[in-house]
Amino acid sequence: MQEQEHWKHMASLNKETFRALMTEYGQEVWNYAFLITKRADLADDISQDVFLKVYQNIGTFRGESSFKTWLFSITRNTAINYRRSAFIRKVTLVEWIVRPDTHNSAEDEAMELCLAEDIWQVVLKLPIAYREVLILDAKYELTNKEIAEVLGISQGTVKSRLSRARSKVTKMWRERETLEGV
Repeated sequence: MQEQEHWKHMASLNKETFRALMTEYGQEVWNYAFLITKRADLADDISQDVFLKVYQNIGTFRGESSFKTWLFSITRNTAINYRRSAFIRKVTLVEWIVRPDTHNSAEDEAMELCLAEDIWQVVLKLPIAYREVLILDAKYELTNKEIAEVLGISQGTVKSRLSRARSKVTKMWRERETLEGV
């Protein structure tokens, strides 16, 4: 709650505060943009645009939601605008998502990385409506209410999409295992 109050009263950002904001949230904004667009180069552009918008519009943040929710809403809207452009409609390849290093053994890290990459490949095949709610829930641990705010949909729709997304991932995972003979 204290964070919300801090940002709520900001009329503008000085250089140090803006740098701290980018350091704290930059990777999460980039990850979310990537998961929406499936392209690293677009995630770079979107992240820059998001922080430019935050810098220009910090005075409009009213504190009715968490700062992170507001930031993800800006990220989502910016990414959607990018996806709508004619250039984005071209066929793109899905790039690999690499998890941050952990402190397990090298073998454990390799196994976890392979599993995480496999899971992300399945998640990235979901339609955007399902992919978004699943990512905001599982990766960013937003509540259903916060997800509804970010996406501009009702909490009931969030619950429904989450359920369907989980079912689709389970089904795709089982089909994948069957094909691979696991």
